[in-house]
Amino acid sequence: MDLTELGGCLSSLSCMVTQTAAGLTIGMLLFLVASGLTLIFGVLGIVNFAHGSLYMMGAYFALAAYGVSGSFVLAVVAGTLGAALLGLFMERFLLSRIYGQDVLMQLLVCYAVILILDDVVKIVWGGDFRSMGVPDELRLPPFIIGGGIVPYFYAILFAVTAVIAAALAWGMGRTRFGRIVRAAAINPGMVGALGINTTVIYAAVFAIGAGLAGAAGALSAPIRSVVPGAGVSILIESFIVTVIGGMGSIGGALAASLILGFTRSFGSIGFPLFVEGAMFAIMALVLILRPSGLGGKRGS
Repeated sequence: MDLTELGGCLSSLSCMVTQTAAGLTIGMLLFLVASGLTLIFGVLGIVNFAHGSLYMMGAYFALAAYGVSGSFVLAVVAGTLGAALLGLFMERFLLSRIYGQDVLMQLLVCYAVILILDDVVKIVWGGDFRSMGVPDELRLPPFIIGGGIVPYFYAILFAVTAVIAAALAWGMGRTRFGRIVRAAAINPGMVGALGINTTVIYAAVFAIGAGLAGAAGALSAPIRSVVPGAGVSILIESFIVTVIGGMGSIGGALAASLILGFTRSFGSIGFPLFVEGAMFAIMALVLILRPSGLGGKRGS
């Protein structure tokens, strides 16, 4: 642990800018995954342990599309839609049959999906590490702000994820579909009694959540290794975000994702060997002080 190094970074504008940019990028990518997870839990009541595999599949779909088209935009679209369609298939043919079941049953079904998807990836793409690499059109000089370096691709990632986050917040808070989703999360029986097909709502919500995970996987493919089992680490971090932010809270997930993003970014300087431990320590502290999470509602 080198707190002197961390203090030096916090007192340097260039270091602050560089690490803040990295923290924002990490946090926003994590938010895409975690928001899908918390959205699915908030509406369907399913703890989707296979959510990390949807992130992994989004990365592989993007990798395949990029190899064919050479377009990063099409790769992101393919990763998002591919994961959304895969999530829709999972919800209709597997998870819809265990609604209201014990969490252990949910865990077993989702774990089976994880194993199946990992093996499918090994059969189709092999078990070696793969990387898309930053597309040529995005290999531009970095932004220099206050002496700090902000890679151009990081700025693009932050902008795209911020737009998606804003669209999600607007869609859930301002549209008729969003109001129906929020109502279904509170009282699905009443929503059904009003003539709204809750089956379609559940399927749509799961597809949206899966698409968000796929989008995160596709966007991160150029800067992270794509390998079977890549969804496990992001799944753990997503659950930490969900616990800190509050189950079912999109706003809480955003706040928690940024907290963990900055913890990773600045922690890599001050306590590189304790970054993972710091994340779990933050989660434990929130559970002690506010068990419902930052954005969760306190129990009566």
